Amino acid sequence: MYTDTDRCVRAVQSKDARFDGWFFTAVRTTGIYCRPSCPAVPPKVENMTFLPSAAACQQAGFRACKRCRPDTSPGSPAWNARADAVARAMRLIQDGVVDREGVPGLAVRLGYSTRQVERQLNAELGAGPLALARAQRAQTARLLIETSELPMGDIAFAAGFSSIRTFNETVREVFALAPGELRLRAGKTSRHAPRVPGTISLRLPYRAPLNPDNLFGHLAATAVPGVEEWRAGAYRRTLRLPYGTGVVALSPQPDHIGCQLALTDLRDLTIAISRCRWMLDLDADPEAVDEQLRADPLLAPLVDKAPGRRVPRTVDAAEFAVRAVLGQQVSTAAARTHAARLVASYGEPVADPDPEGGLTHLFPSPQALAALDPDSLALPASRRTTLTTLVGALADGSLPLGIDSDWQAARARLTALPGFGPWTTEVIAMRALGDPDAFLPSDLGVRRAAKELGLPSTPAALTARAAGWRPWRAYAVQYLWATDAHPVNHLPA
Repeated sequence: MYTDTDRCVRAVQSKDARFDGWFFTAVRTTGIYCRPSCPAVPPKVENMTFLPSAAACQQAGFRACKRCRPDTSPGSPAWNARADAVARAMRLIQDGVVDREGVPGLAVRLGYSTRQVERQLNAELGAGPLALARAQRAQTARLLIETSELPMGDIAFAAGFSSIRTFNETVREVFALAPGELRLRAGKTSRHAPRVPGTISLRLPYRAPLNPDNLFGHLAATAVPGVEEWRAGAYRRTLRLPYGTGVVALSPQPDHIGCQLALTDLRDLTIAISRCRWMLDLDADPEAVDEQLRADPLLAPLVDKAPGRRVPRTVDAAEFAVRAVLGQQVSTAAARTHAARLVASYGEPVADPDPEGGLTHLFPSPQALAALDPDSLALPASRRTTLTTLVGALADGSLPLGIDSDWQAARARLTALPGFGPWTTEVIAMRALGDPDAFLPSDLGVRRAAKELGLPSTPAALTARAAGWRPWRAYAVQYLWATDAHPVNHLPA
C-alpha cells in the first residue's frame, strides 16, 4: 500500500480513516508522522513520504503527531489476512515474544534464522523486530500514561521496558514530550476511573463499522461458567498470561471497546491487550470485507442490514480446540456443561477482583488435562478418544496451535487426529487460528441460511459459490449464522 504514492496521497488529502494503520505519512519539513486521517491541513505532496509502520517512522527520526496520535490507530489488518512468515512474526511481536524471548526466540518460533527474520521484516516494514517491539512498548506506555493513575515506574515495566531510564528516553524521542508532560497534556478528561479497585481502564480502538451483536453474543452465549460470564453489559473472562493471571471485562461502546484489566503481574499488560484485540478481531478492515461480500447479490442484503460483523475468536487456541471437540454434535448448553465439569476438576483457581463477579478458574491447560481419566467423561467413547488424543498432542507439543500457526500445516495436523472432520478443523482454523478464509459449508446453520437466501445448500455447491467470497469466507459465515434467532447472534440484555 505505502509504495502506491498516488493512492496514499489521495487518502491523505481526503482524510480517509479507512487507511489508518495501513500506512503512515511522514512529513520531511516538520519531522513528524501522521495517520492518513490526520485533521491537520495536509502537507505539500513533495514533502510527504510514506512508510509502512510506526516503527519505520520512528527509526527514520520522525516523531508522532500530537494531534492525530498515529500510534493509537488500530493495527494493520494485513497481519490478520495472511499466514506468511512476516504476518506470523508481527502477530508474535504484538504478543510480546520479542520482549520475553528476544529476536532468537522469535526466529525459533518461525523456523528461520535471526538474519532471515531481520531481512524479511526490514524489507516489508522498514524496521526490524527490535524496532517494531520498541514501537509497541512506546504505544502501550502512552496509553497507560494518559489513561491510568499508575506511577511512572510501574508504567515503564508494564509496557515492557527494562529500565525507567530507557522508558524516559524512548517516550521523549518518540513523542517529543517527557512522560510527565504527556500525562499533563492528556488532562483529567482523558482518564477513566476503574469500576473495580485494582483494575486498569483502557479504550481499545477499532475501524468502524463494528457490529457487536454476534461478536459479544457468541462469546456470552457459549461462556463457560467460572471462566467466562456476561455481567453488567460486559463480557468478562479469566486469562492465563506469561507472567501471571488476569481478569478482563470488555464492553462495546459507540466508538471503542471499553477494557477493564486486573493483572497479577503488570508485565502482562501488553500481551493481555493484544490478546483481547485478537479475540474481538479489532484490527479487521470491515470496509474491505463487506465490499467483497456485497458483490454477491444474495449476500448483499445481509451485509447492508448489519455491516461490520467480526469473527469472534479466542485468547487461547488450545482452550478453543478442546471446547470445539466438546461441542461436537451437541447443543451449546451441553457443550458448556461438559466444559464446566473440566474446569471444576482441572482448572486453576483464581480470585475475581469484583466481589460481585462469578469468575473462579482458569480454563485447564493441556498439561493439566493430560491427567484426566477418560472414564470420568460423560461423552461417547469415540469422542473420549478424540479429546484425550488432542490433549496429549497439545501437551507434548506435537500439535502447536497459536497466533503464529501456519494455517495449512495446522489443518493437516488436526485432520490426522481421530475424530477430526472438516467442521471441527475449520472452526478451529476460524476462531482459534484466525484464518479469515476458513469456511464451514457442512455446518447446519450455514446450510439452513444458504437455503433460505437461495444459495446452494449442499456443501460442494456452496463451496463453489463461496469462491467469490474469498479471502473473507469466515466473515460470510458470520453473516449467514446471523440469520438465525440463536442467542449467539444477539447482544445480551
